[in-house]
Amino acid sequence: MAQILIIDVDEAFIATLSGEITHMGHRVAVARTLEEGLASATAISCDVIFLNAVMPDGSGLDTLPALMETASYPEVIIFTDTADADQAEHAIKMGAWDYVERPATARSMALSLVRAMQYRAKKILHHPHTTLNQETREEIVGNSPQMRQCLDRLALSADSDANVLISGETGTGKELFAWAIHNNSRRAGRRFVVVDCAALPETLVESILFGHERGAFTGAEKSQNGLIKRADGGTLFLDEVGELPLAVQKSFLRVLQEHKFRQVGSTAVLRSDFRLIAATNRNLTTMVHRHRFRKDLLYRLRAFSIELPALRERLEDIRDIAAHHIAKLCASYHLPPKSFSPDFFEFLNRYEWPGNIRELVNALERAVAAARQEPVLFPKHLPVYIRVHLARASVNQESVPLGSDLPRVLAHHGGGPLPRLIDLRESTINELEQGYLRELMTQATTMQEACAISGLSRSRLYALLKKYAIPSCFRVPSA
Repeated sequence: MAQILIIDVDEAFIATLSGEITHMGHRVAVARTLEEGLASATAISCDVIFLNAVMPDGSGLDTLPALMETASYPEVIIFTDTADADQAEHAIKMGAWDYVERPATARSMALSLVRAMQYRAKKILHHPHTTLNQETREEIVGNSPQMRQCLDRLALSADSDANVLISGETGTGKELFAWAIHNNSRRAGRRFVVVDCAALPETLVESILFGHERGAFTGAEKSQNGLIKRADGGTLFLDEVGELPLAVQKSFLRVLQEHKFRQVGSTAVLRSDFRLIAATNRNLTTMVHRHRFRKDLLYRLRAFSIELPALRERLEDIRDIAAHHIAKLCASYHLPPKSFSPDFFEFLNRYEWPGNIRELVNALERAVAAARQEPVLFPKHLPVYIRVHLARASVNQESVPLGSDLPRVLAHHGGGPLPRLIDLRESTINELEQGYLRELMTQATTMQEACAISGLSRSRLYALLKKYAIPSCFRVPSA
């Protein structure tokens, strides 16, 4: 017998669904506000929650993470009277079990309940990530609902040999997750071969991946195995897979299907038993629509999908992440442990971290270096560009009303009819990226420093500078 909670205000629907659930032999509790629903989910051990996406006291989706993190970790079925594709996608990505549009029969709702209960019966106790090894739990820091979901996906994917696609902004930890999947899988201890697709010379991609025979091309003085063969028995990690040339995507798809390939200049067929993990900071679905990425390859890549959240979307993890890395930095520099001023974490939480965890770690390293033997870290120890950004943002927030920039943005698009959101988003992001890169070129003195500030790889930064025709002119350090 399971405990089911219904959070809704439609009395007729509540009565019908409650009757169906009771007939199935389960207990039913009802809440008519989100506040009451959260209190009920906290007080009783719920197995499944039916949650209306729109409640009188707020959005059900806003309450979804809190409901899922109650002690019993319930499955949540979202239902709504006004279905929306974007809302459905958002709900599923947040971890909802199902998204159902009303009017739906109580029987169809009960069927969704049956399936959720079947899944729950087989689910690893509480969270799959309890099976992850100690090294992984020490290296991947964070206990927010978003990270718990990512860790669950990590554990599930590590327990299989299926392909995995890890997506997320630059600096969110995609390679760390890829290594963790490998390190928790049956292939742990075998080779973990990393391929940076953004850094592959287009003329040598096939040779690097597949290998080549002696004399296959000018300069091929001896035969050489490719990275696919090196990954035999282990894991092949394709970082920034969206940068893979279309011609190579077709060849690689065949390898992925058959695990057989030929070296450049050879007729012999080789085999490689590798497990594939790919990562990207790009929207591959959009690239497919623009004919810049193969649809069949995308389907092959994402047998398992893990979407890593940006750091600004899980600010509650910043304190733990900062404490973890500062302890490691102090140990590395042979410095005594450091404590923090009350406003240190306030500054960290106010900054948006466009470079995500990579940028945060770089900022913390600078702070530790600036503090040296001082026992307490203050905001003044953080990089100047962060403190300047927050100071300017503080002034702007006080003087500019929220949303007042929208008319300027719309005017930039020529006025008239409201543009499509996707077009507005893309052009606005392009404008933001250009402004950021120009400011970056005035603050950084070297390419290495620019990469550290932005959280971008050298190849990605060069690509963006080329895209916007921004010269990479750095100030020469003073003697």
